[in-house]
Amino acid sequence: MKNLSFFNYYIFANINFNMKSVPLFLLAFFFASKVSYSQDDRRVITTGVPFLLIAADARSSGMGDQGVATPVDAFSQQWNAAKYAFSETKTGIGLSYTPYLRELVSDINLANLSYFNRINERSAFAASIRYFGLGGVEFRDTPEQVAREVEPNEFAVDLSYSLRLSEQFSMAVTGRFINSNLRFPTGIADASAASSFGADISMFYRSEEKFYKDFNGRWRGGLAISNIGPKIKYDDAGDENFLPTNFKAGAGFDFILDASNTIGVHLEVNKLLVPTPPSVERNEQGQITPESQQRLLDYRRENEFGAIFSSWGDAPDGFSEELKEITWALGAEYWFEDSFAVRLGYFNESEQKGFRKFVTMGVGFKYSTINIDASYLFSTSTVQNPLEGTLRFGLTFNIGDNAYIEY
Repeated sequence: MKNLSFFNYYIFANINFNMKSVPLFLLAFFFASKVSYSQDDRRVITTGVPFLLIAADARSSGMGDQGVATPVDAFSQQWNAAKYAFSETKTGIGLSYTPYLRELVSDINLANLSYFNRINERSAFAASIRYFGLGGVEFRDTPEQVAREVEPNEFAVDLSYSLRLSEQFSMAVTGRFINSNLRFPTGIADASAASSFGADISMFYRSEEKFYKDFNGRWRGGLAISNIGPKIKYDDAGDENFLPTNFKAGAGFDFILDASNTIGVHLEVNKLLVPTPPSVERNEQGQITPESQQRLLDYRRENEFGAIFSSWGDAPDGFSEELKEITWALGAEYWFEDSFAVRLGYFNESEQKGFRKFVTMGVGFKYSTINIDASYLFSTSTVQNPLEGTLRFGLTFNIGDNAYIEY
């Protein structure tokens, strides 16, 4: 049992859980369910540190978990750091809080702290930290053993720099340190946390405000590849796990009806840039065939950087399956007097690739230099979403508001 990762340790160790261990049990069950899907020929793509893909702020989550082409705010670091070069605010600080599995447990949470500073007319830098706490866990190797308590957690620290290349276009690079501490001390040797590095490349376009027949309008577009980096590994004997390298592209349009009323509509598509699990055949005895074993071995050995390109065409069922790996989100945001916002969104994922389908709603309030946002999620599929029934909150402090004038 030496140096096992948490998920392997949970499966093989004789752990006696009390109520404080329920969050970890549920998380293990959730990941086990994802594995069973892939064994059922559904081929759900799994990665390490999936918390990096959870929408960490209430504004984006209120519009169907999207943000690559939405207006800039303090939380743009997760979605598209290139947006910071268009900020009218010189400095912003954002704090968000997301309860996880709240209908079942009370101590799994995602917290996010972001900071950005627009240095001048052309450039900006930003930093953020994301922390995913899985609650306290007491466990025993035998029923008689005195319980030991651990607090598994994961976190990521980001730094980004964005540069405006023209009046309407900007790009950004982001560096990320990732730490995943999901392992138990076994009594033989204390397990250590796994860590890795990742990078994002992003770009953002925003047109000038244009006059149409009955309203003014503005186009936006964004593209980003996030979490590019080496695999993460918990121990020398275990498997390496792909980072959730992700491609996202989106577009948006603002209907500026008058000085008091603006409606923005947004569309975003996402695709994981990691290999699709191979098809698996079994013989009459239920054993995996040698050909399938070789495919599984090749899958585990796939280079993480080469997969950025090969993942667009490696699905066993061809192009039709590749399309199923693309998720999409549609959202809208209405602002009144730049002080009150109402948001609505819908997120869709194929049944064979995870079956996440949900509607989101949100509101926002702006008073002086402070923004307060909240959002709520309703699942519309038969697979319950871990954020079902969860109210998410975000708080933003705008320092030097209207320091830059953008048209």
